[in-house]
Amino acid sequence: MNIEQFYPLFLKSDKVTIDSRKVGKNDIFFAFSGDNFNAATLAEKAADDGALASIVEQPEFENKDRNIFYVPSTLEFLQQLAVYHRNKLNIPIIGLTGSNGKTTTKEIVHAVLSEKFNVQYTYGNLNNHIGVPLTILSIKPEHEMAVIEMGANHQKEIELLCTISQPDFGYITNFGKAHLEGFGGFEGVIKGKSELYDYLKSNNRTIVVNENDPVQAEKTQKYSPKITFGKENSDYQFGLFSEEHFVGLEFKGVKAVSKLTGEYNFTNLCAAASLGLHFGISFEKIKHAVENYTPTNMRSQVVKKEGRTLVLDTYNANPSSMAASLHNFVTFEGSKTIIIGDMLELGTESEKEHQNILDLALELNFDQIITVGKHFKTVNPSALSFDNTAELIEYLQQNKIQSENILLKGSRGIALEKSIDFI
Repeated sequence: MNIEQFYPLFLKSDKVTIDSRKVGKNDIFFAFSGDNFNAATLAEKAADDGALASIVEQPEFENKDRNIFYVPSTLEFLQQLAVYHRNKLNIPIIGLTGSNGKTTTKEIVHAVLSEKFNVQYTYGNLNNHIGVPLTILSIKPEHEMAVIEMGANHQKEIELLCTISQPDFGYITNFGKAHLEGFGGFEGVIKGKSELYDYLKSNNRTIVVNENDPVQAEKTQKYSPKITFGKENSDYQFGLFSEEHFVGLEFKGVKAVSKLTGEYNFTNLCAAASLGLHFGISFEKIKHAVENYTPTNMRSQVVKKEGRTLVLDTYNANPSSMAASLHNFVTFEGSKTIIIGDMLELGTESEKEHQNILDLALELNFDQIITVGKHFKTVNPSALSFDNTAELIEYLQQNKIQSENILLKGSRGIALEKSIDFI
């Protein structure tokens, strides 16, 4: 089975999935196998459930009568199919990466562009070597453009994702201290994320640039085509303001206030607005999109509970985003408690970076500081330092937090959101 032979079958399908539990009628099932399971054993069941076809990488499971096809590698076939499909598409694709704010920016860009276009975009956090191909393969004839989020934790990963998605426009949200272990330090982060710039430059595609970011400005200096924002001579200039806890942007006297907390989200809004204006969307419609986007993904999410304000930012954490969250949270009026969880994948920098964040928290003088995770425990001798979220929940069941404002911020692996019901 080769891509050209298979592609007409793909075009007849409703969707592509790697989850046997979600196979429906007319779907294509890619049977990925792991160390502890062999999904190829589920291909016959997928056919029973109405799958149009299945792809397996063990020849003994092939059954062409039921459209179960053998390939040497399901991953490579998925990626090659995505590339083949991408080359058939005649729509602009926007690629996004960065250390912080990727998903929030993707969501806002999608909201803004959807004011005028039928836009496909990355669902959830499907931003890796499997998720990006799945997103590309979800683009249908009715879609007029697509927004693709690309995540990475090591060198050459963005390069691979660019060869699959082939973006026409690209934006790097920022360069921060994320995945230091995999990238080999902060300079490695810059190099790895800049692989998006390398692709765009080599293919004469458009770069979106925050000109207030010195790394972005330096990396794109004298390059064209680009869309710029941030400075007086940029293509677009936006004003920053806030209402209560929420960040907003102003353009030519018109204000749009989001439901996102933190000034660090301002540049995310600016990037989305710049793309919207570039594609001929009026700022009135951009304002409508910004004001109606409600975060529900545990990223900069503000929740009112029993008269108190909870800030949920528990999907990810690294030293850059953690510091930004603390600086933002200290501006809230009233008493403040922070619950901060370990920042993972920092390698040899871990102890130093956790100490730096703890020092910052003490310096900002929060009413109560609670840390969760073994990395924070090595630097925090306080009684309010817990090994894991389960221990935190035990404490909260006996000790109600009295503060008017509570921040929860930590890496995905700490799962701080499990404690919300006990606050």
